[in-house]
Amino acid sequence: MTRQYSFPDGHWDWPVRLTHHHAVRAGDLIFTGGQVDLDAQGNVRNIGDLDSQVRNSMAYMSDLLNDLGAGFGDLVRLVVYYVGNAQDESRLLAQMADIIGPEVRPVVNLINLPELCYPDMLCEIEGVAMRDADGGTLPRQTFYLDDMPGLPATFSHVIKCGDMIFTGDMTARAADGSVAHPDDIVTQTRLMMDRLSRALQTAGADLQDVVKVNTFYRGDGTAEDWEISARIRAEYFPDPGPTPTGIPVPSFPHDGLTTRIAATACIGTNGQISHVWPDGHWNWTTALPYKHGVKSGQVIHVGGQVALDAQANVLEPGNMVAQTRIAMGNVTRVLAEFGADLDDVVKVTTFYQGSASAEALHENLLIRSNSYTAPGPATTGIPVPNLVYPDMVIEIEVIAVLQS
Repeated sequence: MTRQYSFPDGHWDWPVRLTHHHAVRAGDLIFTGGQVDLDAQGNVRNIGDLDSQVRNSMAYMSDLLNDLGAGFGDLVRLVVYYVGNAQDESRLLAQMADIIGPEVRPVVNLINLPELCYPDMLCEIEGVAMRDADGGTLPRQTFYLDDMPGLPATFSHVIKCGDMIFTGDMTARAADGSVAHPDDIVTQTRLMMDRLSRALQTAGADLQDVVKVNTFYRGDGTAEDWEISARIRAEYFPDPGPTPTGIPVPSFPHDGLTTRIAATACIGTNGQISHVWPDGHWNWTTALPYKHGVKSGQVIHVGGQVALDAQANVLEPGNMVAQTRIAMGNVTRVLAEFGADLDDVVKVTTFYQGSASAEALHENLLIRSNSYTAPGPATTGIPVPNLVYPDMVIEIEVIAVLQS
């Protein structure tokens, strides 16, 4: 499958040399890395100004899409990491809607965090777009669900494009924005999963078609926090199920909210799904239907890979360098089960325990980047206060596309 990489002249850059590019196109799929308001020397611009940072991050994304023969009209998903409250979330949604226009209607996933990878950075925005490899637009269907919180008309709750289906955030928030069953993660998780099931059904899919789930939940980095909701989510998926990434966050911007989930699904004649779990691979502390890798067509999703053993013991506790190498080794092992390797990776997302500092990011970024042959994949790196288990400090997920 034809591969194109984008790093336009004058685009923002990291202050260290990397193999990564800002966006990668593989056939009709385009993935951008997290776009931020940095300059070409890696300095944060517009300190304290969320509106300007959103506007400039989206301008960078526009440059990438144009460079790869696409545009905002081809977006199917936006993922926004931001520092702020509920009012900031509403404002940045409205601003992005104004930038991309009312006809696009991608889904949007929103994750608020205490800080991002560099001091004074307030947002990081990544996109997924789909455009026919021959240059034409791809037909799409968009769906807006009446029982979900309102969105600017630019966005949808679910989108189907080709064989792919993407959902926005499924939560326990009602249509008026209020939170049902405040602070009750058990009831909220069931409501969230029921909504995810209904959302998929509107697009002609169901939970067995899901290839990837990303879950955020309120927690402080203990297995007990994670297991409460994880066991309930697992009841909804068949075995073998999708590949997951689950990340604790200290809070959500909406009082009483405890969890949110977003999914990617694949249906149709080209969407035959296969699952892998390498022999001896690491495991969770509770039985789950998920697998470490899922392949649909030529696309491979690898769930968050970490430094655990088969008994869910943390390896090299607290050691960022060692855990990064172990996690990348696990990514490589999962890809190999499908006959793929790191050169097939088009997008990597990393959650690491750390604060807003170049040192915390670069400690793992350089190792990850050096694992790839240039040109490397698009990348997003996100610091979080904690991960699922104590002393686990990094989690790495990837998307790969086979080239033959």
